[in-house]
Amino acid sequence: MGRRKSQPSNCISGNASRDWAQIYSIYGLDAPTTLLFLLVVHALLLFVLSLLLLLHSPTLPFHPPRPLAAILAALSAISSLILLLAAANILYSSVGLRWEMSQRMLGAVADWGSVRRALDVGCGRGMLLCAVALRLKKEGGCGRVVGVDGGKGGALRTLKTAGIEGVQEYVTCREGDVRRLPFNDGYFDVVVSGAFLHRVGKELGQKTAAAAAERVRVLGELVRVLKPGGIGVVWDLVHVPEYVKQLQELKMEDIRVSERITAYLTSSHIVSFRKPSQHVAGPVDEVRLDWRSNNLSLC
Repeated sequence: MGRRKSQPSNCISGNASRDWAQIYSIYGLDAPTTLLFLLVVHALLLFVLSLLLLLHSPTLPFHPPRPLAAILAALSAISSLILLLAAANILYSSVGLRWEMSQRMLGAVADWGSVRRALDVGCGRGMLLCAVALRLKKEGGCGRVVGVDGGKGGALRTLKTAGIEGVQEYVTCREGDVRRLPFNDGYFDVVVSGAFLHRVGKELGQKTAAAAAERVRVLGELVRVLKPGGIGVVWDLVHVPEYVKQLQELKMEDIRVSERITAYLTSSHIVSFRKPSQHVAGPVDEVRLDWRSNNLSLC
């Protein structure tokens, strides 16, 4: 992938310089809008119910004693607040946090100027894809990024988004099966994936062995198409320990795991690694951790 100009720090870091309105206007929401709608509607209904109970309104079909009504009102208000916080977390995860994570993932690659080919697996609406393209454009080299997603009709939408960002000449999109990436071995200098792998095999049940095997299979594809010496960066939810274990079994080097980041109401981590320049037969190096919450089991 070319000689690196500098070594990345142990902490995977980055920054975001865009406001929510700008990000939303370009990329919209990745999270299901129906879920957000239901959360907000139910929160409002519970809040109204709490007010009616507190006021002991005659419009209620039942009239509990005032002490009981006060307790029910408090419970309804608390439930309403919890639902609103959940909706806020999903909204933040879909817009501001996703952009911030994209920037942090870029920081795991020390020298984007030497990158000629990059891949985004599960590119979706193209936020991470365009972030990579913007970095390649900034470096002024001849690097290009390919986005692959299994969704139907998503490629044209993502290319349109790249046009809005002014990076359409740096981006190619393909629809296909991420379990069988349509690329030769060792084709890309950098491979990234943002909040996607956990969705692979969900039709088999998230906690089933079959689903785990599908996720590991996709991770193996990421490694296969990565050049020796290339960098892989994955941000994902819940299943990061199994990714780390698989990367260790595949003899990847310089495996780094970020601190715990709450996203979409659950835990997430960024994992970066380097593919060995030559076959490694012995044990891999230890995993480097950057903890704020040291609660990830790697066993």
